[in-house]
Amino acid sequence: MTQILDGKATSLAIEAELTEAVNARLERGLKRPHLAAVLVGENPASRAYVGHKVKACARVGFESTLVEKPETISQEELLQVVRDLNANADIDGFIVQLPLPDHIDDQVVLEAVHPAKDVDGFHPVNAGKMALDLPCFLPATPMGIMSLLHRAGIDTQGKHAVILGRSSIVGTPMALLLRRNGAPGNCTVTVCHSRTKDLAEHTRRADILVAAIGRAHFVTADMVKEGAVVIDVGINRIPDASRKSGARLTGDVDYEAVAPKCSWITPVPGGVGPMTIASLMQNTLQACTNAEA
Repeated sequence: MTQILDGKATSLAIEAELTEAVNARLERGLKRPHLAAVLVGENPASRAYVGHKVKACARVGFESTLVEKPETISQEELLQVVRDLNANADIDGFIVQLPLPDHIDDQVVLEAVHPAKDVDGFHPVNAGKMALDLPCFLPATPMGIMSLLHRAGIDTQGKHAVILGRSSIVGTPMALLLRRNGAPGNCTVTVCHSRTKDLAEHTRRADILVAAIGRAHFVTADMVKEGAVVIDVGINRIPDASRKSGARLTGDVDYEAVAPKCSWITPVPGGVGPMTIASLMQNTLQACTNAEA
């Protein structure tokens, strides 16, 4: 029988733990954690994502600051915003919401964020520490997936994990985390991408399949073996005339067809998305704690 990996319920449990931790900090006379977000331009999806993060801060008792800049901002002006946030002792961590306008080099901006405030886990210092299994800020989406597996009690030891996608935000860190000596972890990992031949042959061998390829309904039932754990990272907007907005969100997995074959599966929405935000909150609390050490 298929079980649902409920990211919404799990994220609420994490938020309850964070709220308790914040209250305990305040009782000891310590500062309230403070997360800032930099939003450039008017991208509707980016604005929605940042809005979710601001609301999550309010729910757990964090302070939040939204820094909004026009799409016409120069790269140097944006780098100065980052430098100012780095220097602001009251800001424990901050994110620069991607994507940025075409005239700005995302990587240059991300590398300007101080690693101690890089709660998105995108800085090369944090990426390098993750690869070496050293304490660091993990990228929020892979961190959330690992939490979801752990809290559901899913045994990953010795399992074959197949990851669709090799991005630095999801695919690559997922491969590193799942092969770690830990629980969850200790998987044998295969990373597939756009140049992989006989893709379905790889996915059909997966005990754990992580789909992060950015193509709606890409994973079909014939690509999944019976009893697999399927993690759908995709968030794709597709036309739907029955919806008021004219569109709906769906994942990289053909959920209706694939779910009956799975032991566990994440829905979209309500699976990985809420866990990403919960993990960002956990990183912010850790950043605040680290600053006091």
